[in-house]
Amino acid sequence: MDDHDSPPTPKGSLRKFLEQLSGAGKAIGVLTSGGDAQGMNAAVRAVVRMGIYVGAKVYFIYEGYQGMVDGGSNIVEADWESVSSILQVGGTIIGSARCKDFRSREGRLKAACNLVQLGITSLCVIGGDGSLTGAHIFQTEWSGLLGELARDGKITTEQVQKHGHLNVVGMVGSIDNDFCGTDMTIGTDSALHRIIEVVDAIMTTAQSHQRTFVLEVMGRHCGYLALVSALACGADWVFLPESPPEEGWQENMCVKLSENRARKKRLNIIIVAEGAIDTQNKPITSEQIKELVVTQLGYDTRVTILGHVQRGGTPSAFDRILASRMGVEAVVALLEASPETPACVVSLSGNQAVRLPLMECVQMTQEVQKAMDERRFKDAVQLRGRSFESNLNTYKRLAIKLPDSEIPNSNCNVGVVNVGAPAAGMNAAVRAAVRVGISEGHKMFAVYDGFEGFAKGQIKEIGWGDVGGWTGQGGSILGTKRTLPGKYLEDIAAQMRTHSINALLIIGGFEAYLGLLELLAAREKHEEFCVPMVMVPATVSNNVPGSDFSIGADTALNTITDTCDRIKQSASGTKRRVFIIETMGGFCGYLANMGGLAAGADAAYIFEEPFDIRDLQSNVEHLTEKMKTSIQRGLVLRNENCSENYTTDFIYQLYSEEGKGVFDCRKNVLGHMQQGGAPSPFDRNFGTKISARAMQWISSKLRESAGKGKKFLSDDSVCVLGISKRKLLFQPVAELKKQTDFEHRIPKEQWWLKLRPLMKILAKYKVSFEVSDASQLEPVQPRGPEEPAAI
Repeated sequence: MDDHDSPPTPKGSLRKFLEQLSGAGKAIGVLTSGGDAQGMNAAVRAVVRMGIYVGAKVYFIYEGYQGMVDGGSNIVEADWESVSSILQVGGTIIGSARCKDFRSREGRLKAACNLVQLGITSLCVIGGDGSLTGAHIFQTEWSGLLGELARDGKITTEQVQKHGHLNVVGMVGSIDNDFCGTDMTIGTDSALHRIIEVVDAIMTTAQSHQRTFVLEVMGRHCGYLALVSALACGADWVFLPESPPEEGWQENMCVKLSENRARKKRLNIIIVAEGAIDTQNKPITSEQIKELVVTQLGYDTRVTILGHVQRGGTPSAFDRILASRMGVEAVVALLEASPETPACVVSLSGNQAVRLPLMECVQMTQEVQKAMDERRFKDAVQLRGRSFESNLNTYKRLAIKLPDSEIPNSNCNVGVVNVGAPAAGMNAAVRAAVRVGISEGHKMFAVYDGFEGFAKGQIKEIGWGDVGGWTGQGGSILGTKRTLPGKYLEDIAAQMRTHSINALLIIGGFEAYLGLLELLAAREKHEEFCVPMVMVPATVSNNVPGSDFSIGADTALNTITDTCDRIKQSASGTKRRVFIIETMGGFCGYLANMGGLAAGADAAYIFEEPFDIRDLQSNVEHLTEKMKTSIQRGLVLRNENCSENYTTDFIYQLYSEEGKGVFDCRKNVLGHMQQGGAPSPFDRNFGTKISARAMQWISSKLRESAGKGKKFLSDDSVCVLGISKRKLLFQPVAELKKQTDFEHRIPKEQWWLKLRPLMKILAKYKVSFEVSDASQLEPVQPRGPEEPAAI
């Protein structure tokens, strides 16, 4: 794990890159500006530690641009320890402020003077589009500002020559996810966590009293939070600034609410973005909606305005990992920058970090507002990006059932089955599949208790209303078992014949993948299996070939992160303590590695990266050194199957023995806690969207063969649907076999291993690190015809 044994440096790695261009002599300023967002601290921590790691000086600029203008004690050099224990803290420890002074040239002159005195010519700005626009203006004026300062005798001509250009890299911190060019902004996922916690709590009280709740969420100019939380909780109606309701919406909404009540639904949830408008650009307020429901329907109605709760609390695992990746990438971008490099913004595309021209993104973001002002709402939705558009279309399909007379009958029956261990988000996936299937004219059949239940005939038709309220439920309502279909093939084929099942959707983990391979192999014997079959990956282990993410892994990651936070907190009273924590995942180290990154661990032992006693020894020495600083606690994660001999007990005893007199040890096995609980917003949304997409694929396959009585014999009719880098792909299981390590139940190549060095760098180990795939600036354009993998 330490340098004595590091692998040969890969081509294009940071180590090699630093030989030509180290950070020595560079000074980087980091500031947070505009509204705060959870995860900003994780970004600040990553910038500081990566900057120090490459030999640069890093300065905190307190209170945003105001601190830059005021100078003095607002600009302070940061050291390694000054960002300790901030990963789990919401908001921003270096403060944020709206700044009028910086808008004037006078203010920017002062700021430039303060930066030049300290030699800061690289700036990392974490904020929204206003803050990033300010940084761009500052960069374009820089040489003019320096010239003026030299004329006034405030700086020397030597300083002008030495610090003649300013490089700027932005990261978007905003809970609204309102910035074009990135799939997710820092803070959005955490804000969704706050909203969903409230919605889940409200649902229980609303059901007791048959109430209607109107929930107002943030988003003055952007409806992302409202839209995704409506998707994630199955809200009855949602109001967004980008997509105002059609004329006569008042009546339509009341009809929809009363229909839902008639279907025995005991509660109604209406979500309103604070910037919601009608087609005439007039505001629609939560009070207005309440009045309407009370006067038209006489329902007991309450309004809840979430307000700043959404900005608060601890950042989610997703936001910590995102911010850490962005922070490291921002430092690399600053090191690579030349005087000609335009200001860029580090963004997320699918699961890749990319760099985009800052001003292009800002202009596109402002285009959305312009389109809304001009009442070109369709354009506004498209400009928000394909992820937003697909969320909106999916919500409409799942929330509103068309009258039966308007749905064409496909005469097809589709079975849905859960296989493997339960994973949070499975129920959201089943709900989406059932509703999309019904809206496409199929009869949907629920198969209970996996392949075992399938063989026994535990199959029942499932209707639109039967899956109401499923999105927030953990586990698997259909029941799930690990049993493979192999020994039940005769019986399963008979059941498929009995129920005339024309297609199959399997939601599950590695067992589902193996089961799909067995069904494919059995086609020769049983023609009943010659139907389209698709699998949606759902497992906390995230070990299914063909997809970078699985439903359930995000919820497990948040459980691990929360537990690590609590454990670390318990050590704040008793100094010098090291915790050894065992995570699930079989042989797949995803949870241990990403949990380590999100929780700020010192080491994470995983099967994919073999380690020996020397590595353990060097980790103990590393922790012993750490205990001499002010950070007197350590965290070590271990994946359950990372090594046959170096068990959790062995590692615990080794650390206890070697750390005697320096630190003491505690161990914790997280176990099945990681599978349970309510699904995270990410898993609800991901499960809903990927499952809806799988049903559309099934429908298109069935349409191809309609009336031809065609049997499906080709490999491409048995697929896994997953996210790969930036695309949503259907990959035939027959082809995925080549990419699978069946003995250890993991894919042969796993994308997240590239993030492994991040955790080590941020924990002060010397390792090599590959620069992002895209060190070049990319254009901000909708990318090609393939489906975006945005979540």
